[in-house]
Amino acid sequence: MTKFRLGRYTAFILCAAVFIAALLSRQSGSLGGFWGGALIALSGFLTLLGCWDLFQTRHSVLRNYPVIGHIRWMVEMIRPEIRQYLLESDTDATPFSREQRSTVYRRAKEAASDHPFGTIRDVYAIDYEFIQHSLTPAPVPDPASFRITIGNEQCAQPYSASIFNISAMSFGALSANAIRALNKGAALGGFYHDTGEGSLSAYHRENGGDIVWQIASGYFGCRDEQGHFDPERFAAQAASPQVKMIELKLSQGAKPGHGGVLPARKVTREIAETRGVPMGVDCVSPARHSAFSTPTEMIAFLQELRTLSGGKPVGFKLCIGLPWEFMAIVKAMLATGIVPDFIVVDGGEGGTGAAPVEFSDHIGVPMREGLLFVHNTLVGAGLRDRIRIGVAGRLTSAFDLAAVLAIGADWVNAARGYMFALGCIQSMSCHTNRCPVGVATQDVKRSRALVVPDKAERVWRYHERTVQALAEMLAAAGLSHPEELLPHHLVHRVNNVEIRQFDRMHYFAEPNDLIEGRSTSSFYSDSWARASAESFAPA
Repeated sequence: MTKFRLGRYTAFILCAAVFIAALLSRQSGSLGGFWGGALIALSGFLTLLGCWDLFQTRHSVLRNYPVIGHIRWMVEMIRPEIRQYLLESDTDATPFSREQRSTVYRRAKEAASDHPFGTIRDVYAIDYEFIQHSLTPAPVPDPASFRITIGNEQCAQPYSASIFNISAMSFGALSANAIRALNKGAALGGFYHDTGEGSLSAYHRENGGDIVWQIASGYFGCRDEQGHFDPERFAAQAASPQVKMIELKLSQGAKPGHGGVLPARKVTREIAETRGVPMGVDCVSPARHSAFSTPTEMIAFLQELRTLSGGKPVGFKLCIGLPWEFMAIVKAMLATGIVPDFIVVDGGEGGTGAAPVEFSDHIGVPMREGLLFVHNTLVGAGLRDRIRIGVAGRLTSAFDLAAVLAIGADWVNAARGYMFALGCIQSMSCHTNRCPVGVATQDVKRSRALVVPDKAERVWRYHERTVQALAEMLAAAGLSHPEELLPHHLVHRVNNVEIRQFDRMHYFAEPNDLIEGRSTSSFYSDSWARASAESFAPA
């Protein structure tokens, strides 16, 4: 027992012994000069540290292992970097794999992205996916033609959008230079930049890139002093020619059903001006909206936004939760005759927003299942041809785009992919304000490292080369446009000896089968029966 106890204190005893010996040698004159002083200072510091460790009350490890116990915290501090750069394989997605990040980096820098010596993926592993090619490939189409028109007959100003755009990330979460670079990249490449719920800042306006203005429960940029929606302020902002569409956020994949608070100490003058909130006060995003409380009221609010914006496309973004709640919104569309122009489906795997770990890991329907549900519900309600669907959720490559376009998406938004194009190294420090590359921080000294002209070019090139890669994949499948992608073009390995086309894996609704009561899916028919246009609660 004594040996064990002494073993725990060995490092501390050695430090103290060296300190005493160095002092005695110094007094005798045998240890002098710089190195002698350095040895005394170091051993003295470690001895004092060991004494503090023995008597402090917060950490049991340090009380039992004075001095040497600090190695635990040192190793833990650099663990993410050691794992990312030395231990993880190219395909370990934590949350993005080295392969995914490298693909973005190479495309953003216009470096060669060809892969030598065959795939490193196990093509016989469960969940492996691929596109079925054609023996009669089509000519490679022009990626510039990969655009869709968003806006139904109720919209006065339809918008022609790229199929690959920048997803919602707020000024406040990202630095001013990151916002500048993203928007300038969007302007160079002809795609749009979603503001996120933090509203439309001066940095979004500098370079003239197309903007989708997101309105969330805090109504930032269009709120009154009580935090409620202000129609006049909204109309003034929405009138900007740079604002192409209005997106009402109901929830986000990172933390669906959870509000947010920006502490008062982080509410800078610029953020306060952008969001229309006072400085020195916590900036609160409630978990739910105050402008409506029922599906019918929500649809009426969307129509109000459409009218106040001068007829620009309006839609909403959500992460699917209880199925009858989304179906209730669809029933409200049928009951009122008001049809939004688009819906953006965010997946539970989304993650640019800092969130409680349980919300990130265990709340929210994953993106593909959410997309299929929204697509099928709109088809079954007879509304799919009037409403466009966008998706977001861990999508970075051309194949990622193809996989969701084949099962019902009209376009794709990416957040973290474009962050990688800006130079993000996945340090996982977004919530600390200490982003090492100046992307996710409000520290001006850190954000100055992000050079806007250079990073804007990278954002543009990443978009350009990803869409070009999609064009080449489509040609190999004998197709000429993303709209021609269908579920049977994609294949999924379900076990070691069987693969299935997407159309044989998933349920796909028939037009009007919900409203006509002939759906063959009990899940859809039962959820539809529980939905009411007058309430989000189940019938």
